[in-house]
Amino acid sequence: MTTSNTKPNLVKRRRDREKTKQSIQLAMLRVKDKNLKLSITTVASEAGISPSLIHNSYPDLAEEIRAQVGRTTRQQRDAKAAELAQAREALREVRKRLHDAENDIAKLASINETLTDEVARLRAQVDGKVSAIGRRESR
Repeated sequence: MTTSNTKPNLVKRRRDREKTKQSIQLAMLRVKDKNLKLSITTVASEAGISPSLIHNSYPDLAEEIRAQVGRTTRQQRDAKAAELAQAREALREVRKRLHDAENDIAKLASINETLTDEVARLRAQVDGKVSAIGRRESR
């Protein structure tokens, strides 16, 4: 293959890329004119291409669409990071409350077991199966 054969294809490909870019830009305008919700998916649909083509081949246009929507990549990342920090803090609080509740349950279970034993002992005394022995006093 000679370089002369590949050069026209390369030039044609660049023209197609420019043509696609113009198509995307025109699709953005049509979406706005139709008062549709501006998004990469809507623009891609209007241009007759896939959203992944915009994301992968035209990141500048994807960022422009996000900026017009009011959500740049950095803003989206920062919002997600803040949301994640809030969720982590909430999870920490829930885990602390769970730990405290488990401790309370353990204490109550111990008290319950002690009271169950005492009730059984008192019932045995009432039924006459066991007699109460007074405590010895120290001499």
